Amino acid sequence: MTYPLLDKINYPKDLRKLKKEQLYRLSQELREFILTTVSSTGGHLASNLGSIELTIALHYVYNTPEDLLVWDVGHQSYSHKILTGRRDKMSSLRQYNGLAGFPKRDESEYDTFGVGHSSTSISAALGMAIANKHKGKNNKTVAIIGDGAMTAGLAFEGLNNAGWLDSNILVILNDNEMSISENVGAISKYFSAILASRFYNSVKQKANVALSLVPTVQKLAHRVEEHVKGMVMPSTFFEELGFNYIGPIDGHDLDELVRTLSKIKRLSGPQFLHIVTKKGQGYKLAESNPIGYHGVTKFNPVEGMKSSSASPASGGASAALTYTQVFGKWLCDMAKTETEFIAITPAMREGSGMVEFARDYPDKFFDVGIAEQHAVTFAAGAATQGIKPIVAIYSTFLQRGYDQLIHDVALQNLPVMFAIDRAGIVGADGPTHIGAFDLSYLRCIPNMVIMVPSNENECYQMLWTAYKTKKVCAVRYPRSTGNGSLINENMQLLALGKGEVVRQGVKLAILAFGTLVDAAVAAADELNATVCNMRFVKPLDIELIKTIVQEHDYIVTLEENVVCGGAGSACNEFLIEAGIINEVAVLNLGIHDHFPPHGDQKTLLADEGLDKAGIIAAIKQKWVNAYNKI
Repeated sequence: MTYPLLDKINYPKDLRKLKKEQLYRLSQELREFILTTVSSTGGHLASNLGSIELTIALHYVYNTPEDLLVWDVGHQSYSHKILTGRRDKMSSLRQYNGLAGFPKRDESEYDTFGVGHSSTSISAALGMAIANKHKGKNNKTVAIIGDGAMTAGLAFEGLNNAGWLDSNILVILNDNEMSISENVGAISKYFSAILASRFYNSVKQKANVALSLVPTVQKLAHRVEEHVKGMVMPSTFFEELGFNYIGPIDGHDLDELVRTLSKIKRLSGPQFLHIVTKKGQGYKLAESNPIGYHGVTKFNPVEGMKSSSASPASGGASAALTYTQVFGKWLCDMAKTETEFIAITPAMREGSGMVEFARDYPDKFFDVGIAEQHAVTFAAGAATQGIKPIVAIYSTFLQRGYDQLIHDVALQNLPVMFAIDRAGIVGADGPTHIGAFDLSYLRCIPNMVIMVPSNENECYQMLWTAYKTKKVCAVRYPRSTGNGSLINENMQLLALGKGEVVRQGVKLAILAFGTLVDAAVAAADELNATVCNMRFVKPLDIELIKTIVQEHDYIVTLEENVVCGGAGSACNEFLIEAGIINEVAVLNLGIHDHFPPHGDQKTLLADEGLDKAGIIAAIKQKWVNAYNKI
């Protein structure tokens, strides 16, 4: 497929040579290119289709990279990547050694701020604007944020400070009435009110044309407008924060976008531009199903996405479930008999496997928006009243609620349950989403119980155990499919802090935590090693470790978490405390002291030495002289 205009655009300076009437054709070519590319690589589609005209207009009006564009989350940055010298690399998107799926500072000078988590753009852009002001630079700074990201407190902290500092910053609200799931909360309702009052802008534009013929009457009308605007157009919220509010305008109207941005560029002080776009714009299947086409795998754009989600099954079902599906199944099964609980998620209904539960038990399902801090403290409040809160959250997103986890939950020893998804290597989303730190940052908190299932059934039973335990409990599991273990729907309580020996060997023992048990067994078959499925990171099964030390000369700990402060460190600490550290040689294996790149999980696990070959190689390298005696 050829792209006559797009093929000539290598950088924004080439874009700025086009005539304005050519921009619409460019947007069509860019939309076709993104659809073709993402359907062959996978990635974020609907949000990127909705931001094409805005991206073109921004690079057309502003002198990038001297002027700074700060994208929020990065779900809408593909057009930006294509127009800033990376078009020929888009076929490597989200692949190992390829382009990142999000803006990344070391990938391009046009990527001003690395992102992955939402709601950072305003604060980051404000910091840039103030820094450049101190340096005497007069460049422009623009933050582009979606309406879903405006549900997070950080966005409003940035707005509050930006208005107070009277900074030269433009905040563009890209309003498509969606985040990943449908938006929730009063903020979303507020934006809906703004959209409902679009008639105000239409009337205003027509009136201005007529009144321009009578200047004195027009001046009077503008004074009256200021009094009426607050009643008709709820823009006063942003104006009270110190912003000059403009909009809402059609985010797919390139003429209007270019005209408006050109005017704003000449203004000083905080500006707030509200644009309205459609998620999935230009691709009917994505327009009608923006949630389904938010993040896609490879598909035929003519036929559209085909559902690949396995139905949660048990008993004789042969298809292996993902751990996300196991959680979703457990939640629905548990809800059939249990009543005194609520389930909470920070805008991750689909990602956390809660669609069926939200449909069948709407009175127990609470999506609090992109507000992880609130989600944790909300759960803590519910726990004080005898309701069991279940917080379904990604490992990397729980980091944003860490203070609340310590101060509001653990310090008060409240029985909040955390179902932590996307633990360990996450794959194509890369370092911004990796769940490599939760064992370390959870283990140091008093009153915590941390469970790590090795298969689907163990996950199912651990969820039940965490639910019934009157402690702060976390069950952490990866973004992957299980090994096909059948689920026993007769929920059983596991003994806290008790592991099991799954393979008996001699001299060498591998203490495996979580889903790496299978890789440990595969390596042990070749090494004739003992393998323990430890199950619990906290409390540790210290009696099992004592027995292993008595019967073995070498111990390897294995975890899908950074080695620093993780499960292996917990074992080391016990050996030191018990005074038996010198009785055994120890090797801790886990994720190296770095941020793993994006790529497929299998490749990344191999890179970290956490597959069968890597485990064997590390053991041979560590104990090269003793290996032949093992």
